Amino acid sequence: MGAELTELKVSEGQRCVVAITSPESQRLIGPRGEHLRALNMLARRLVEAKHGEEAASFLIDINGYQEAQLETVRQNARILAQRARLFKHDVELEPMNPYERLVVHELFAEDPDIKTESAGEGKFRHIVLKYRSASSVTTDSI
Repeated sequence: MGAELTELKVSEGQRCVVAITSPESQRLIGPRGEHLRALNMLARRLVEAKHGEEAASFLIDINGYQEAQLETVRQNARILAQRARLFKHDVELEPMNPYERLVVHELFAEDPDIKTESAGEGKFRHIVLKYRSASSVTTDSI
């Protein structure tokens, strides 16, 4: 791509993250992260074509942009989950990309009060935080 990189780290854990540090981050990230999303999609497709879908489970992050975005998504989801608990009703989140939806699903995977479901189609796909009443929790566990 012709961009200068000052550091490249690959961290393995629950998800493989390719962390790139670059003085040209604005050009690589693009407006509202559009270039970075396209870069991630293109890299995943190339890896899938060569090594299969399992090998394409990674995320490219430039100057911590993705992690900051994901933390914002987590914070918003936590706030809306509190609203669902307080008012005891379902709450719909804004449309998200598949990776962000995965992060939210994981965030509430062990939550006894909140169940997550994806709804919608295409770019309008979003998560619904569903409040579980005390009676539904006991019937779900039977």
